[in-house]
Amino acid sequence: MATDLGWNPPPPTLPSALPLKRSLRPAEIAAKLFCLLLCLLLTACAGRAQEQQPAVTPLGPLSLLEARGTDFSDGRARFRQIFCAVLAEHGQARPNYRACDEALAAGCPLPPADGPPVHLGPSRQNFLIGLVPGFAWQCVRAWMNNDLSGIKHVARYGYEAQLFEVDGLSSVKANGAQLAGHLAGKGERPVILIGYSKGVPDILAAVSQHPEVSRRVVAVVSVAGAVGGAPLASRVKPSQAKLLSLIPLSGCEVGDNGALPSLAPERRRKWLAANRLPADIRYYSVISYPDQDHISRGLKSSYRKLGGPQVANDGQIPIPDQLIPGSTLLAFVNADHWAMSVPVAHQMAFTRLTFGNKEGYPRDALLEAILRYVEEDLTGP
Repeated sequence: MATDLGWNPPPPTLPSALPLKRSLRPAEIAAKLFCLLLCLLLTACAGRAQEQQPAVTPLGPLSLLEARGTDFSDGRARFRQIFCAVLAEHGQARPNYRACDEALAAGCPLPPADGPPVHLGPSRQNFLIGLVPGFAWQCVRAWMNNDLSGIKHVARYGYEAQLFEVDGLSSVKANGAQLAGHLAGKGERPVILIGYSKGVPDILAAVSQHPEVSRRVVAVVSVAGAVGGAPLASRVKPSQAKLLSLIPLSGCEVGDNGALPSLAPERRRKWLAANRLPADIRYYSVISYPDQDHISRGLKSSYRKLGGPQVANDGQIPIPDQLIPGSTLLAFVNADHWAMSVPVAHQMAFTRLTFGNKEGYPRDALLEAILRYVEEDLTGP
């Protein structure tokens, strides 16, 4: 997908059939085939009768995290100061601009804000930033005009960010090993790893199981991360996911074809219980928590399937499952799961008109704000 943060393509939910016209370019045909297949996979069982949800009083997102009992600290007040300053100074001319209050989720009370002036000049450190995409990014990269706008945006302020690509269909364990390989040739600079969706458990596997990685990494950031798994992934067979590699122009590396099984919530929770995250790395979480006006058509079915307003989710992952245990919570952002990725709908009218109609979000500014917060937290204002 065309990037802002340079992550992976939104998994769309689509119409049952799409005629392929001779006038379409091969890349357009491949893109539409990919969207059709990926949507059908990730909305498997969508035709089943909606299970009756019990009548409950919805909890606010902060209460949901506290009810889960996961340890975290609250950094939202300072992050809001930084994000609002970045949006005001560097975000208004960027794509998908939103005012700060609209970009952050409503109904989430903030602790008092009392911080120093926000530094908006060049980075004062020499971090290497690795962006790790989510499920099936490789499968779509060949026909996406990936302009890496987020990487280019933060480069203006001295942040060197790179896309750390991993197999689109491989398991968390396999991709963790690939991330270790990425870092092996990157010198000795301290590293910040930022993951989207499945990219987050891939990162956690890398820092937990590869000491050579944990020695280099100073911070890990989850953005709409599948930390506790993705419930809908359990409904898809690996043999079905493998079909993505057969789409024309697909760049999928099938690898061990364990991507979706490794996202099963029971597997991720067992892994978290059995693996201690390195204590000398700092962890941060950005949680996508859209109001109903900011959920794309293609995610409405899965949003309801996961419980809708009664069980707060972003259309793919419940709110509590996006939090890294022991991390600093940076924000609840008013965006669905796809909006945290890349704006494919801006390049393809097909996606905008069918399922990706709410995927616009100021991702460039969000990436910059994340990096400024983490840099300040690691080194002091």
